[in-house]
Amino acid sequence: MKLMTSRLLIRPIAHDDSESVFAYRKNKEVNKYQGWIPESLPEVTEFINKTAREPDLPETWFQLVIIENASGRLMGDIGLHFFGIRNEQVEIGCTLHQDFQGKGFATEALESIITFLFTELNKHRIIASIDPENLSVIRLLERTGFQKEAHFRKSLFLNDQWVDDVIFAMLRTDWKNSSNF
Repeated sequence: MKLMTSRLLIRPIAHDDSESVFAYRKNKEVNKYQGWIPESLPEVTEFINKTAREPDLPETWFQLVIIENASGRLMGDIGLHFFGIRNEQVEIGCTLHQDFQGKGFATEALESIITFLFTELNKHRIIASIDPENLSVIRLLERTGFQKEAHFRKSLFLNDQWVDDVIFAMLRTDWKNSSNF
């Protein structure tokens, strides 16, 4: 699986990506809303070893990396969690190196992944679980057509504290009727 946009290549994560992923994922301040901040390079290698080797396997996480076409630089990653009784739902998460934030790359990558999930994999629903203080990601989700569905108070134990969790979702019917794509 490879997706191309005008500025990006999105492909499955590989062992050769460990150092690049570690370089931006280890930053605790930039990634303070993330559930996974690796402490070492071997931890990233272990993470890559545990991810599914192909998309759309029920109850697995499939990890992709985002590469800038112009420079060939790995700029971020997208995680896809396939779940549900009929495997028709996907949870999505995105992490972007701070040097590439605020330039439309996350929007471009997310729109490409959403189109793939609804057209190629025929998914019914895509969700995202977000810390309500992560305003930049909330704006990203709203910009791409996600709708807020729920706000759970102190429902996640993350980074040694209880935090709120906001769920955003997009149905295939929302996407079909959207002018975003």
